[in-house]
Formats: sequence, C-alpha cells, structure tokens
Amino acid sequence: MQIRFRPEAETELLDAVDWYEARARGLGAEFLRALDAVLSAIDRYPESYPIVFDNLRRAVLRRFPYSVIYTLADKEILIVACTHGARDPKRWQSRG
Repeated sequence: MQIRFRPEAETELLDAVDWYEARARGLGAEFLRALDAVLSAIDRYPESYPIVFDNLRRAVLRRFPYSVIYTLADKEILIVACTHGARDPKRWQSRG
C-alpha cells in the first residue's frame, strides 16, 4: 500500500523532529527511526491497530509519546496526524 501524509501531519512530524533535535543532538533522528518502524508495521498490518475515532486508527511510537493517526482508503494509507499523547484529540479528529 502507498503511504501518504496530509500536510498537517507532515508539519506535526517536522515540528516534533525539530523539538527533539533541539533537546539533544541525534534525538530527532531517533524519533524518525521510531516513526519509520511504526510506519513499516502499519504497512504490513494496516488493520491491526485499533480504531480510535470514526474510521481513524492509532499506532503508538516506541520510546516517544507520539501516535500516528491514519485511515485506510483503497490501496492507500493516509496519515492524518502525528500527535503527542498529551494533546487534545480534537485537533485531528476532523481530518479523517
């Protein structure tokens, strides 16, 4: 399946990388590795993650308090948010 990011999700992702990298050199790269691992798992088993709102599913990154929120459409995985666990879910619920 093809993985595609909504612009808002891509912005959230880049903001998170910048934030972690500002805290410690290389931490942003570690965040990206954790993201890559969860995206690979989503690609392999897209329906294995729980539905958390309407048709949106959530996969949690290891080590980092972030989740990837996504939906399935035909042969595409659409990432609608890359969000910190403490943020209000209303920020991404309308994106699905």
